[in-house]
Amino acid sequence: MIFMKYDIKNIKMSAGGKKRIEWAEKDMPVLGKVREEFLNKKPFAGKKMAACLHITAETANLARTLKAGGADIVLCASNPLSTQDDVAAALVNDYKISVFAVKGEDRKTYYKHLRAALAHKPVITMDDGADLISLLHSEFKNWAPRILGSMEETTTGVIRLKSLEESGKLKVPIIAVNDARTKNLFDNRYGTGQSTIDGIIRATDILLAGKNVVLAGYGWCGRGMATRARGMGAKVIITEVDEIKALEAAMDGFAVMSMSQAAKIGDLFCTLTGDIRVIRKEHFEVMKDGAIVCNSGHFDVEIDIPALAKMAKKINKNVRNFVDEYVIKTRNTKTQKHKNIYLLAQGRLINLAAAEGHPASVMDMSFSTQALAAAYVAESKKKLENRVYNVPADIENQVAKLKLKSMGIEIDKLTPEQEKYLKSWEIGT
Repeated sequence: MIFMKYDIKNIKMSAGGKKRIEWAEKDMPVLGKVREEFLNKKPFAGKKMAACLHITAETANLARTLKAGGADIVLCASNPLSTQDDVAAALVNDYKISVFAVKGEDRKTYYKHLRAALAHKPVITMDDGADLISLLHSEFKNWAPRILGSMEETTTGVIRLKSLEESGKLKVPIIAVNDARTKNLFDNRYGTGQSTIDGIIRATDILLAGKNVVLAGYGWCGRGMATRARGMGAKVIITEVDEIKALEAAMDGFAVMSMSQAAKIGDLFCTLTGDIRVIRKEHFEVMKDGAIVCNSGHFDVEIDIPALAKMAKKINKNVRNFVDEYVIKTRNTKTQKHKNIYLLAQGRLINLAAAEGHPASVMDMSFSTQALAAAYVAESKKKLENRVYNVPADIENQVAKLKLKSMGIEIDKLTPEQEKYLKSWEIGT
């Protein structure tokens, strides 16, 4: 019997969602250990939580873990296209967790769902992109003093929140989960690398071998995708604005050039920067006929979609699932009057819109770090200041230790002599 308010696509989809959640759970042993700990300690007893995250099977297991710790939790989506509707149904029907998320929801509905999450009056929040916290700072600012802390899951969100802090306008304490080594070194690199390619192939069915694949950004996400695309036979080109990252990409064996140069030769383009209008009109103008463009950054701003739409004399929606065809008049050619550029997933997160997001085994670490950071906030003896904090080192070490154990890996320990040597300044050559 359903006893809570929610807004999902169809609760009758719950059986399939429950199977998906249980399948992901098998590959999330660290989060399972955290759940056992939470069942005993109940760190969130009597506390309301709101989480604005991608509603996936992996997120469902995080929500179950937080509920096991005593949290009264509400979920809403952090992206209009990332919700797995069957998972949302199972969370409501089988796990009695309130969810406000429908795949494909429009902007108005998306913000209605954000407001529903904040209307829950949480004292701890979780964000993936900082939309929830941004709304808290604009429409729900009177509630901000009651927030013990918020966890931020992604690079773009941390950038927004650090900007708030620097301007002196941040009203709540933030734990930058994205900046944890147990998150960005693994989730961003291995998770994004694999799931982005998964989404592209599901949407297009293209062969990567032999293709010129242009990746904008060589952060951890870009590194991960570059490595995997090269492993599948692609000729990978990196574009960057950071001299050090560009140099690193070159020394890793990738071609490095400006987007203006890469636009002329690329077959597939993917943005992974977190910035705005990385691919613009001047780039579309010189792209090949049949070029494919997609984004794996959090917001749909990295590709200048309004400019592309303005250039197009015709837009054919859904020529394949999650593929829109933009027919553009060509310039300076007598043989070809138009060319087609294909935009994937409306420029939104390709790995979650057209695929299933990161594999459960890598989200096991990210969400364990997320859960333990939330417990740290809940159990803090004194109220945290309104600034952006790193995840405590002992949480990171705990997650890494549990993950290694789950993989059956043993590592060495320093001997007393080695510890003494590393702390000494007297012993030299």
